[in-house]
Amino acid sequence: MIDRRLFTSFDWKILLLIALIAAVGILNIHSATASYRIVGTPYALKQFYWTVIGVALLLFICTVDYHIFEDVSYWFYGMLIFLLLLVLVVGKTSMGATRWLNLGLFTMQPSEPMKIVIIITFARFFTRNQMPGLLGLREIFLPLLLLLLPAALIMKQPDLGTAIMVCLVAATITLAVGMRWSVILTLLLTSVPLIYIAWTFLLHMYQKNRVLNFFSPERDPLKSGYHLIQSKIAVGSGGLFGKGYMQGTQSQLRFLPEQHTDFAFSVFAEEWGFAGSVFILFLYFSLILWGLHVASRCNDRFGTLLSVGVTAMLFWHIAINLGMVIGLFPVVGVPLPFFSYGGTSMITSMVGAGILLNVSMRKFMF
Repeated sequence: MIDRRLFTSFDWKILLLIALIAAVGILNIHSATASYRIVGTPYALKQFYWTVIGVALLLFICTVDYHIFEDVSYWFYGMLIFLLLLVLVVGKTSMGATRWLNLGLFTMQPSEPMKIVIIITFARFFTRNQMPGLLGLREIFLPLLLLLLPAALIMKQPDLGTAIMVCLVAATITLAVGMRWSVILTLLLTSVPLIYIAWTFLLHMYQKNRVLNFFSPERDPLKSGYHLIQSKIAVGSGGLFGKGYMQGTQSQLRFLPEQHTDFAFSVFAEEWGFAGSVFILFLYFSLILWGLHVASRCNDRFGTLLSVGVTAMLFWHIAINLGMVIGLFPVVGVPLPFFSYGGTSMITSMVGAGILLNVSMRKFMF
């Protein structure tokens, strides 16, 4: 028997909010790719298909008690680690990065679902291993090991943006549980030599150039600084109300690289201006507030940490992508949830939203 309260507690307003963001994203992708010579299915239509599949997964996840995720979290974790290892062996290489697995009908980027899996894994760990008081170094040792393995495999691909996202999400959940100030200070001090080691021995030259271009895009305006310069031109040229749908010069004349993926917001800002950008920001702000509201009213620890993790995932994606396209953050290749083109990214975002809805629906049961 299915409890009727699950249906009455379903938050249709949030589903409509997500659908609205996705719909605007599809229209934006159509505009961004209008000048492309496309063989086969147009990008906007592909994004529509992925959106429909994502909504179906979202609704399916809502039918399953989210506590089941706690029981199978380590199985999911092990499976994703295997897929990340498989990517390094037989993965598909594109633009110098090996991040995708060819599964016949479609390709999969295992690093994307790892964002969800690390949320479930950390939520389970801190639920099953509750400690009195704030967390010390001893209590975060095992979670650090659980984090470092997938982060290292993702960095190996190389995919700096996704590795940073996985670390930020895990760090947000850990901070939500509570850490001693001495531990936070120790981790910050330890990160200084680690950053030096990563810069000297681990980062590729194009990744170093992205960081350097963050401080001075004009140092290489035709190569490594080109993306950021063109994005800032597109956003700034939108003015108050924009140039109009499919009238943006940076996108229609193809000055803006990756304009349907990482820099999709730049296309939108040029065409709809400050007013349109505020509208999209309002939609995202409402989504983040809803996630925090779900976390605050959840009656069990696992559900609270799940909600915090998913909300953190959405927030960091939004903050880093928007900061990236206007020059506040280095270009690291982080998509805008429900908006940028990408099947795996859309599915990951929809699964996260489904988990939030799941927790919200069952708040009365515990």
